[in-house]
Amino acid sequence: MAIRVHWGYIKLFVLAGLTLFLFAFAAVRNGHRKVSEPVIHFGGDDNLYITHENVSNLLIQNEKEVLNLSKEALDLNTLEFALNSNPLIKSAEVYVDVNGMLTADIEQKKPIARVQDATSFYIDDEGGYMPLSSNYTARVPFVVGYIEKNNLSNVFKIAQKVYNDIFLKTHVVEIHQTEDLNVSLKLRQHRFDVYLGDLNQLDKKINNLKVFYKKALKEDTLDDYKTINLQFDNQVVCTKN
Repeated sequence: MAIRVHWGYIKLFVLAGLTLFLFAFAAVRNGHRKVSEPVIHFGGDDNLYITHENVSNLLIQNEKEVLNLSKEALDLNTLEFALNSNPLIKSAEVYVDVNGMLTADIEQKKPIARVQDATSFYIDDEGGYMPLSSNYTARVPFVVGYIEKNNLSNVFKIAQKVYNDIFLKTHVVEIHQTEDLNVSLKLRQHRFDVYLGDLNQLDKKINNLKVFYKKALKEDTLDDYKTINLQFDNQVVCTKN
């Protein structure tokens, strides 16, 4: 009895086997592909505080022979952790494409105020610690007085208000905090102090300051004042020189 050979099935099996072999071969070859020089992309304000060279050095320090490694030998989690541990970096993502190109996407922290004491540092836009950078100095208000590095919430509240308000961002150069968390401000080109007291009803106090400033500017009397006190309800109490 003659046996019928189903050549269609045989061709299908051969084709499937060949396809699997090619996939496996490509995967092995791709895994052994050497990693390229790192490509670094910065989001936001580009590389103001940490440079391409800084990031490359961080990558190389944590995988010393990163450029000689194959893709399969590269530990991306370790590299990503190293970058995210840097206090100047807000977030980092590291990946390798099919051609072995190592890429790091970096978002830097954004400073909104600078604490000026024995150990100066920035406060970032999330209220966290950010060290000074040797590459760039941010033009942000100084924070002086009683500052606890592990308790920045009160001073962050006023720093955030200054950063997000066009009038305050233009005029405020210094934020002073006392031990009982009362706050005062110094304005650019004016010698008077603006006392806010605690930060309750902060928006109302700032609106009162704007109304006073606009009126005094129109009357050309801004230089006549020594203090502007906004601690009282619906009042602006001023002391003249």
